[in-house]
Order: sequence, then C-alpha cells, then structure tokens
Amino acid sequence: MYRLRQGTRALFAQARPLNLALAEQHLSPAELALFRAMTRSEQIHSISVLRSIQSDGQALPPALAAAALLHDCGKSLYPMRLWQRSLPVLVRRALPRLYRRLAGANPRALLTRGFAVVAHHPAWGAELLSKAGSSADTVWLVAHHADPLEQWGQHPLFHSLQRLRRADDTN
Repeated sequence: MYRLRQGTRALFAQARPLNLALAEQHLSPAELALFRAMTRSEQIHSISVLRSIQSDGQALPPALAAAALLHDCGKSLYPMRLWQRSLPVLVRRALPRLYRRLAGANPRALLTRGFAVVAHHPAWGAELLSKAGSSADTVWLVAHHADPLEQWGQHPLFHSLQRLRRADDTN
C-alpha cells in the first residue's frame, strides 16, 4: 500500500505545492542546486521527509536536515519514469535474486535503469554532495540511508540514520 500511495503522489506531484523556502533554510547554495535538479515529486518527498523528522520532537542537526532534503539527489543523474521506479520495488520483493542481478545493470539502459538507480543512488548522491562541499556527516547519511540499519548500530550517526530511514520509509 505504501508504494502505491507513493506512486500516486508522484503522478500528481505537479499539482502539489512545493515549499522551496524550507529547503533554502537548510541548504547551502551548492546543495540547493542539487535539490533543484531533483524531480518535483522527489523534492516534495524530501520536504515531507524533513517535516517528519522535525515533528518527532527531537533536535534537528543540520547534517540530518540536509540529508533529509538530499537523500535521493543521486537519482537525478538518471531520470526515471514511474514504471522504472516501481518495477525494481516489485521485483526486489518478489524475486530478490533477480533484483540483485539487475541492480548491477547499466543505468543508461531503458529497461534496467530503475534497478541500477535504486541500488546505486545513495553512493551517487554522496559523491554529488561531497563535490558540493556538504558536511562529512551529511555525505555519510546519504551514502548509507538505504543500508540495513543493523550494520551501523555502533556508528556515531546511527540515531540520525535511524530517524532519516524512518521518515523516508513513511513518506
């Protein structure tokens, strides 16, 4: 159901308002350029992720705010259609071995682009953020936002990663 709602939101993203001022409050000019390069639906999703984190009643470290807004910026390197976003999610759940094989595919290929982007956008985003001069903490959070949480339980940014992941998964 969550993925169905997410797809519906993406379809109607052009009709939804975008609070760019909120992004401007938390991002440097170089980071804001990366935010603007994302699709409108990704921008709206990212703002929703930030708002969810803000509403949890805990302090908002600047690195976490920037990571919330930019965790999907790596997807902008290879824009996808809705079906390219949806297919990898379905295949990952139903046929995980096939998903892992297709995740290594060429992101330029029409049929496998979504698999490659879903698998590699965290690393691509971290690289973009590093080049944009983002903080090391923001870069780390974006690089690892799709990793299994249990592998980072002892990391100093684990709590921030947990908050980012929870907000991302519910938006």
